[in-house]
Amino acid sequence: MNTRINYWRLGIIAAIAVLGALTTAWFSGLFPKRGGSQPANALIVIVPYRHAGTWVFDDPSAKLLREPFVAGVPEMIDVLVRDIPGATNGFRLLFSAQPFPAYQKKLTWLRGDMGGNYYKMEEPAMEGWLCPAMFRYYQTAPKELYVKAETKR
Repeated sequence: MNTRINYWRLGIIAAIAVLGALTTAWFSGLFPKRGGSQPANALIVIVPYRHAGTWVFDDPSAKLLREPFVAGVPEMIDVLVRDIPGATNGFRLLFSAQPFPAYQKKLTWLRGDMGGNYYKMEEPAMEGWLCPAMFRYYQTAPKELYVKAETKR
């Protein structure tokens, strides 16, 4: 019976186990992507809709399903869509950390809180909290967000 420890084999087994754990963590989304999943100047489009009394959106590429807007943001969305017929069934919401042609509103960062961030809108004066799902799009909270709501095409 050979009881001698083969450190070479033990090292290979340990390396394979660590590599497997890191691969699983990576594909599970546990590591933040460098620079966020979108460049800082990207124009991002989601399609919010009303569900269970609030605005939500789905984004399979960001692994989000019925992600709700809360704490003042639903009221901001109501302002953005007031002239869009049938918006409750879905509308396009474009947003970017950089100004883009025909944006409707600029949201200005106020403070971080509970993993999310508060933003204010000037006209009408409103404040809302964007949850940590924002970090699926940005590595850090942008100082400004530019938004536009339009009819779903």
